[in-house]
Amino acid sequence: MTEKILLVDDEKGIRTVLGITLADYGYEVLTASSGGEALTTFRNQKPAIVLTDIKMPGMDGIQVLRKIKEESPDTQVIMITGHGDLELAIQSLKCDATDFITKPINDDALEIALKRANEKIFFKGKMKEYTENLERLVAEKTKELLATERLATVGQTVAGLAHAIKNVVSGLKGGAFVLEKGIQLDNQKYLMEGWEMIKGNLGKIGNMTLDLLNYSKERVPEYQRCDLNQPAREVFDLMVREARRRGVTLGKNLDEQLSEGWLDPDGIHRCILNLVSNAIDACTDISCVHGKGEVTIKTRKADGWAVVYEVVDNGCGMDTETRSKIFEQFFSTKGSRGTGLGLMITKKIIAEHGGKISCESQKGKGTRFIFRLPEKENPSDTEIC
Repeated sequence: MTEKILLVDDEKGIRTVLGITLADYGYEVLTASSGGEALTTFRNQKPAIVLTDIKMPGMDGIQVLRKIKEESPDTQVIMITGHGDLELAIQSLKCDATDFITKPINDDALEIALKRANEKIFFKGKMKEYTENLERLVAEKTKELLATERLATVGQTVAGLAHAIKNVVSGLKGGAFVLEKGIQLDNQKYLMEGWEMIKGNLGKIGNMTLDLLNYSKERVPEYQRCDLNQPAREVFDLMVREARRRGVTLGKNLDEQLSEGWLDPDGIHRCILNLVSNAIDACTDISCVHGKGEVTIKTRKADGWAVVYEVVDNGCGMDTETRSKIFEQFFSTKGSRGTGLGLMITKKIIAEHGGKISCESQKGKGTRFIFRLPEKENPSDTEIC
């Protein structure tokens, strides 16, 4: 519950009666009899909620609303109107009033308006907390990234990271907007959609943190002797239901004649998972309209290599210019939905294995990612998986 509330009305009787009701709700009630007095009290006391009459002599409620919103956009302002003041009430909502209630004031309507105001304060506080934590995380990870020799072009890296963070923040703001609409309209569907959007973007923050940590530190693969089909099989089992849910057929074509080999199974699993996730996205893109989406994971043997992994899709594909940039730092074809970290991490893990990755793609006809891992002689300090 917000502790302080400012009640503004030129009628003493209304201030007295309504003040008692608000005090019963647990508020510390501040009062003002005019717009000028209201602004002075607001600047001195900083209440989070203001309840003001629209029609007052001198400075009216709309002017008070505008002044308060100029100085403190997060302050919640509830307007008190007469039955004939509907146009003024609508005008106040356009000026970002939280809600309006009509005279004579009904206790239930007042309680609902105050509940909405407090919910908006709560969610805006959460958003501010998430944003501040995100900004702190950006500062920390940027410092780590700048400390590595790998990041030769400092300006490009910082700009790319800022772009990735901006995309996530935009998603959080979008979720907050839908959530606020749900509060305003008392619409459970909007409330759930907004909260799911926020949770999804919080998940992106967590994944991005792990990606940044993985990218910023030198890492030696943790080699184990494995069935070379194992990472591909595990990714297929993990993603087949998600692909089906999104209307995409996920298949596998694994060379069962492959022998065991040495690799870091967790790292290679991550690479295949990144490529399959991107391929499913490409098949569900709104511009992909040429038929049912299909993604296939393949493995095979090749001369000079222990194993070749392929992820093939019939999605929207890429033009030559886009294809030339996909492994650049923070580049993403997904707009605000992507961070540009997935293929960076994939290329890094494959390079740490001494392998190579390439891409074949044509706009409107799909994409094929191919990566090859070299034969390894029994590396030291390994385990059988």
